[in-house]
Formats: sequence, C-alpha cells, structure tokens
Amino acid sequence: MPTKRLSVVVTRRLPEVVETRLKELFDVRLRDDDTPMTREELVAAVKEADVLVPTITDEIDAGLIGNAGPQLKLIANYGSGVDHIDVATARQRGVLVSNTPGVSADDTADMAMALMLAVTRRIPEGLARMQAGEWTGWSPTALLGTRVNGKRVGVLGMGRIGQAVARRAAAFGMQIHYHNRHRLRPETEEAFGATYWESLDQMVARMDVISINCPHTPSTFHLMNARRLKLLKSDAVLVNTSRGEVIDENALVRMLEAGELGGAGLDVFEHGAEVNPKLREMPNVVLSPHMGSATYEGRVEMGEKVIINIKTFDDGHRPPDQVIPGMG
Repeated sequence: MPTKRLSVVVTRRLPEVVETRLKELFDVRLRDDDTPMTREELVAAVKEADVLVPTITDEIDAGLIGNAGPQLKLIANYGSGVDHIDVATARQRGVLVSNTPGVSADDTADMAMALMLAVTRRIPEGLARMQAGEWTGWSPTALLGTRVNGKRVGVLGMGRIGQAVARRAAAFGMQIHYHNRHRLRPETEEAFGATYWESLDQMVARMDVISINCPHTPSTFHLMNARRLKLLKSDAVLVNTSRGEVIDENALVRMLEAGELGGAGLDVFEHGAEVNPKLREMPNVVLSPHMGSATYEGRVEMGEKVIINIKTFDDGHRPPDQVIPGMG
C-alpha cells in the first residue's frame, strides 16, 4: 500500500519547472494566479497543509501560526529572508522553518553594482533623454558622472552577499571597507584587500559609497537613521539591496531634498510597495522594484532548495536549511 504523500500548499506562482517537480513528489496545491494569498486563504492553508511554502509577501505571524492545525509541521520558505515569519512561535508549536540561503548572493550583488553604476554615471537620466527624443548630440559637459575606480565603498554586512559585492567592487578598482557584527578572518580580509571598521559611524563618515547588505532584524531596524545618515559625505551614494527597514526612508528623503547626499540606488523600500513618491521625482535616485534576486536561474535554484528541505523532512531528517529562532 503506497504511503500517504505530504500535503503541500504553495502561496505564490513559482517557475514552472519547480511547480512540476513539486507535483511529482507531493500532494501539492499550487497558486493559479500570481497574487498574494489573503489572510483567510493563509488561515485555510495552515489548517489543512502538512507543509506551507510561503514567500516574503506572506505575513506568517503568531496569530496565523496559532490557527494552524496539528498536521502543520514545516514552513519551507521560498527565499532566504525570514523576518516575515515568527520563527520562535513556530518552534513553540513544533513547526520547523526552513529557508533558501546563499542562492541569490551573486544575483543581488550584481544588482548592487548595477545601482551603484546607474547612480554614479547618471544612466537613468541619459536613458530618459533618449526615450524623450531630447538628445541632440555629444557634449563635453553633458551628464557628467563620477568614476567608481579609486572610490571607497563601505559594505554594511559582510555575509555572502556583502562579500559578493566586495569582489565585484574590487574588480572595478574600488577600495573595500566593511562593518560587520563579527570581523572576518585575516585571510578573508586579505583576499578582498578589505579594511574593517568596528565603528559604523566612523566608517560611513569616510565612504564614497555605502552598500547595505545586512538582514533586517530588531537590531538593524533604522540602522541608517537620521543621525547616521547625517554623517555621510555630501557627495556619497547610498545603495540598498537588503531590506528597506534598515534605512529611515523619511530621513533619507529629507537629506536628498536638501542636497546633502550625492544620490541613492534602492531596490527595497521601508514600506514595501508603498514607495515614497518624492523618491520617484529625484534625478539622482535610481529605484528598482525588488529585483535583486530576480534571475530565472536563481529562482529555480531557490525552488530546488525548497524541494530538498521538504523531501529531507519527509524522509525523517532535519531540513538542511532549518532556521533556528534568534539566528538573525
């Protein structure tokens, strides 16, 4: 007699190859349209599923977990960030949580460099002129940007993504500086030619570019607050491909409006899709819609990690990417 297959509910549309493999392995319920589930749909899902596969757009809080049926045993997150999941409450209820770390490091680092170059070389301004048919020919003083070669980049958060940014920035001839909870090994520092700053305040005051690559945790909320933003040089560029909550967005807007900052490249925003409209109007600000990990290869790889976590759990073992409460 065949064993009962795990009941899996997926909250968003995933790449077709991932959905097909999930269908082959589990009793899976897929999402027909690519919209977030309502609260009611999420409650229904945790009442019936053995495994929930949510994404960053789903709020898996204590209230939702409290509605879960006794059969829910694993929340296999599609993505590395888990600040939308109450991991501690899940643990108390005997529900494991897993994620997909390491997949999007290179993709996100590529986006950080793209934003850095887009701001410093004023690429969106040039693109807008071309699309509006306003370009009349080459001029020696038109749209003058700045070089990144020789500039100092301060990497805030030197984990997988931060190190991937450092590798790319070094290849562009930038001087690598970093602030991290823990100092890297000497041989790792040497490989990047990186300078460690124990004091974040001292680092940000001296950098030409700040790249934010730390996770969102209670200790990093508004880490770049109004006081710390004021320490930045007036021509510095701030790039964020991490989490919007790390920056006090209102304070950033005020500084940009006052001309106290060279520019910003933002892929994430403090209030999600509710982007401060003033940011859209500034020529020295480049905005992208949370595209940091948006490569086909990366999203398939994330799906493969989700499948491995579920399959390992189904086989009676600890998921390889299990998240422990307090890890962040």
